[in-house]
Amino acid sequence: MGIRQWVIALCLVLMPGCTGVPEGVTVVDDFDLNRYLGTWYEIARLDHSFERGLSRVSAVYTARDDGGVDVVNRGFDEDSGEWKEVKGKGYFVEGPRTGRLKISFFGPFYGAYNIIRLDRDRYAYSMVCGADRSTLWILSRTRTLDRKILRDLMQYAKDLRFDTEELIFVDQGLPAARESG
Repeated sequence: MGIRQWVIALCLVLMPGCTGVPEGVTVVDDFDLNRYLGTWYEIARLDHSFERGLSRVSAVYTARDDGGVDVVNRGFDEDSGEWKEVKGKGYFVEGPRTGRLKISFFGPFYGAYNIIRLDRDRYAYSMVCGADRSTLWILSRTRTLDRKILRDLMQYAKDLRFDTEELIFVDQGLPAARESG
């Protein structure tokens, strides 16, 4: 899939009117954008055509002068052997202390970016969903995430009725662990 198709597919998922929060899901409060800025690595996601086949997926968030956020999503397409990148911008829906943004990668079309779980101490991991339960991402500041934390996040998502059985665990391009003996 070319970059243009990737952007179009992403926009179809993030159509206007899709900036809400799934019923029964709460976004984080007391959010600090400055602590959230920087690079996040995708640990797991629910499948979508705009990311299908991509590994080493990351997102970089930077502050905009207008109070919003610039985002660059990047992933490696194993089939083509090329990096795919898409740039977007986001704005707070309920103010800068609530982890609820609308993100656009294409013109006037915005989609929901709801931070529903966050490591409050270090901002080391987060869980994000869209406007419904078809989109879910588990993100980390590092290319791996402690198994206990990952299990806890998955249980939290399952309790919120996300289909955690369908999560795709993203290959971050780390060398395979050697077996001893």
